[in-house]
Amino acid sequence: MNKQFPLTGISSVAMHASGKENADFSHLTPIYASSTFTFDTAQQGSDRFAGADKTRIYSRWGNPTFTTAEETIAALESFGIKDKNGEPLQVKALLHASGQAAMTTLFMSTLQTGDTVLSHFSLYGGTHELLHKVLGDTGVKTMIVDMRDINLVEEALAKDPSIKLVHIETPANPTIKCVDIEAVTLLAKKRNILVSVDNTFATPYLQQPFKYDVDFVFHSTTKFLNGHGTAIGGVLLGRDLEFMRTKGWKWHALLGGNSNPFDAFLLTQGMKTLELRMERHCDNAMKVAEYLAKHPAVAHVNYNGLPSHPDHAVTKKQMRHAGALMSYELKGGLDAGRRFIDALQMCVRAVSLGTVDTLVSHPATMSHFGLKPEERKQFDITDGLIRMSVGIENIEDILADLEQALQHA
Repeated sequence: MNKQFPLTGISSVAMHASGKENADFSHLTPIYASSTFTFDTAQQGSDRFAGADKTRIYSRWGNPTFTTAEETIAALESFGIKDKNGEPLQVKALLHASGQAAMTTLFMSTLQTGDTVLSHFSLYGGTHELLHKVLGDTGVKTMIVDMRDINLVEEALAKDPSIKLVHIETPANPTIKCVDIEAVTLLAKKRNILVSVDNTFATPYLQQPFKYDVDFVFHSTTKFLNGHGTAIGGVLLGRDLEFMRTKGWKWHALLGGNSNPFDAFLLTQGMKTLELRMERHCDNAMKVAEYLAKHPAVAHVNYNGLPSHPDHAVTKKQMRHAGALMSYELKGGLDAGRRFIDALQMCVRAVSLGTVDTLVSHPATMSHFGLKPEERKQFDITDGLIRMSVGIENIEDILADLEQALQHA
């Protein structure tokens, strides 16, 4: 960013933090659809291979379109944060083909056989399976505790010296549970244990984990950062620049989880409206939650913006707004969930989240259909649970669609 003209807001950062040195004076960073890049001389090629900048060698290693997206996300996550020397915090981002690819780089570059990851309930299903089914086969163990109870975290860290990474997802799927990032990180740092935070649901506009001295931040960029459901992607950010440029980058490059120029371009364009979108998402979500909390067909609402949510205080401490995700349980159970989903007229029946339109799913018959009822119960996924990613449509239309659909529940 321009040190002579410091930017003072998230929207300005999203638009102007990167992409100023474009070919042929292009207004926007072009889609560099090239697998490889040429060298004018042997010395130039040697210099590029020897240097830290790998963006103009081979697109599995880096690409100028990736760089614009990476620099923008890094600027958003570090915006307004100072390092220990009082200087603007510098972080490095590595753009990946998917959230799963970015999460794999995180785990593979920081863990080895015999190590343990400490995490919590209600993780994204792909993260849960990656930890237990893939890393488990490599000899990396996973310990799950309720991290909202800080005493349980302290006890686990004290008892098990094999814990090398604490992984937090907050807010988390699907009951929007929130973990106190600062409290957990303080305990981990006393033992020199790394901390990573999945910030997908919140985005850097609502929550900045680097404020609390975490080591890594992760996003599925598919969701709110892109915002339009047009491209799959993931990003891993780290505050240890040397690690991110060496070991982190090496694992990323060798695992082959690189992004592609078109998806990176779409991501960059989506981020330009992040602040505007998130404000509307959050305003709509609060109104939807308040409406549902009073509806006779709804047993309870899981939305951390409501004072009734058990993690409301933590949300107010570390988030600008409560976000756009919620879940709610219908009193009629499984059949009511099916009828409600089928009756929707405008809201979209789909899994995933973070698009500008409202997405509604029934986990028991969709995303978690393969789990046994007792397994679903462990993750608080009841038969009548509905998950909703509230979009930016006119609130009157969202509420009207919910009202008519709930008549069938």
